[in-house]
Amino acid sequence: MKLKHTILGLALTAALVLPSSAADVLAVNGQNLWSEAQAQLVEGGTTYVSLRTVTEALAPSANVSWENGTAWVRGRGLTLSAKPGEQWMTVNGRALYIPHQVRLVNGKTMVPVRVLAQALGGQVDWSSQDGVTLTPGSGRPAPASYTENDLYWMSRIISAESRGEPLLGKLAVGTVVLNRVASDEFPDTIYDVIFDRKWGIQFEPVANGTVYNEPTEESVLAAKLVLDGARAAGDSLYFLAPDLTNNHWMMEHQTYVTTIGCHWFYK
Repeated sequence: MKLKHTILGLALTAALVLPSSAADVLAVNGQNLWSEAQAQLVEGGTTYVSLRTVTEALAPSANVSWENGTAWVRGRGLTLSAKPGEQWMTVNGRALYIPHQVRLVNGKTMVPVRVLAQALGGQVDWSSQDGVTLTPGSGRPAPASYTENDLYWMSRIISAESRGEPLLGKLAVGTVVLNRVASDEFPDTIYDVIFDRKWGIQFEPVANGTVYNEPTEESVLAAKLVLDGARAAGDSLYFLAPDLTNNHWMMEHQTYVTTIGCHWFYK
């Protein structure tokens, strides 16, 4: 059976997108918080909302604070942080991807509505007539669907393959691993994909032993993000750094997808 991941699609990798005709409504328990939350359409239609306003509506027992440039939410079974300028928010050890960054608008920490709802265990619905409706849930997220073993090996292959790459490049390497897990052409687990030898060693760090090195902090973050649904490099199954190898078979036989940092990605 293929490894099951929580594929959140747009719920994680690009928060709710509204057409321009949508009503200016952000409703929680029948109350319209649109103006209070200063919800706005930015980055191609992604709906951002005030972290404090929506948190107080979805998790009223939680405490929201601002400490050293970071917004924190703490409550029963909940620890959440969101720092303006970063492309993720953390919640109970998980990392949820925010492609267009956490925003700071008029002194308010703004985050995508779907990501925040997921972090608080709530649900988001939308209609052109009623706008955005948030349904309170548990007040905290569900446990991560991946295992510690998944995180251990994913963080190490990302670190070994893309230590000097930007976060997006690290996510792309992780995406290739998970695309292989999902493909019938490759093994069914992260560990088995990394150490696959059916057609020879698949990843250079396995050959040179660097896959066993302690991963960088950003590589662990990237592993958490990709295991929780973040994706880059589309449906790529392969990558290489053309300037660092003499083996260009992939470039001649596979379909080019994109370039991120020094890596070229193929399917």
